[in-house]
Amino acid sequence: MTTLTAPATQQQTPTAPRRTVRRTRRRLGNGVASVVLVLFAALVLTPIYVLVVVSLHHGQSAPDNPFAFPTAPDWQNYRTAFVNMHYLRSVGNTLLITLATAALTVLTASLAAWAIVRHTRRWTRTVYQVFVSGLTIPIFVVLTPLYEVMQKLHLLDSYGGIVLAYAATTMPFAVFFFAGFLRTVPAELEEAAAVDGAGLLRTFAQIVFPLLKPATATLAIFVVMQVWNDLILPLVLLSSDSKQTVTLAVYATIGTHTLSPEQLLPTLVLGVLPLFAVFLSLQRYVVAGIAVGVGK
Repeated sequence: MTTLTAPATQQQTPTAPRRTVRRTRRRLGNGVASVVLVLFAALVLTPIYVLVVVSLHHGQSAPDNPFAFPTAPDWQNYRTAFVNMHYLRSVGNTLLITLATAALTVLTASLAAWAIVRHTRRWTRTVYQVFVSGLTIPIFVVLTPLYEVMQKLHLLDSYGGIVLAYAATTMPFAVFFFAGFLRTVPAELEEAAAVDGAGLLRTFAQIVFPLLKPATATLAIFVVMQVWNDLILPLVLLSSDSKQTVTLAVYATIGTHTLSPEQLLPTLVLGVLPLFAVFLSLQRYVVAGIAVGVGK
């Protein structure tokens, strides 16, 4: 008994210090990660804080220290910006264009990616390469051809025209994104649906598309952020004041020779506010989509 117990005691002796070292290293790593995250959050939030603080100061009483919160905030800046931007109208226009673009992009890109992934032919690989090559083309290269096409189709200064333009520019990334996700989805589920007598559209609607929910949510948020923040296409394709987007409303506050912070900064805050609210409410879908992608 003594000879059997002694080695066990000798083997158990160094185990406790090792566990202590591992716990210490783990706690140290967690502490360093927490400090890095706090510093990164401060780095990201500091410009936003300065933007809000400076926007609450009157132009003639702007402080030397931009971090100092005003003792008497001037909310008149925001009331003036709200009126000058035609805020409700511009936000409504942007929401209409953004949501229509996201819906059209998700529907068409998911169908195209499904056909490319499930039908492995030579022509499907060529089509996929054509879509992916669109990621390398800057928007400035296609502005003139796009304007001429929209003019010939009588789609200038229309919601439909700019939605189609945005859908075309976001399709390459959307097809690439959906195709990568669909390659991880087992084809046996679709084969089982075909055995049960389901057609292609029913299989896509009831089997494939529900499986794309994490990817769809992530892509939709990406499209919303890209369309909401864009200035180039609305500036080129929209000319009516009644169809003005948020970015055009902000751009209109920039003077030719002078720049007034008390006019510009409140419009920036108001312009970003709806997008910030949407992102906060849907951020769990972004995290879920990223986690699913990493897991697969």
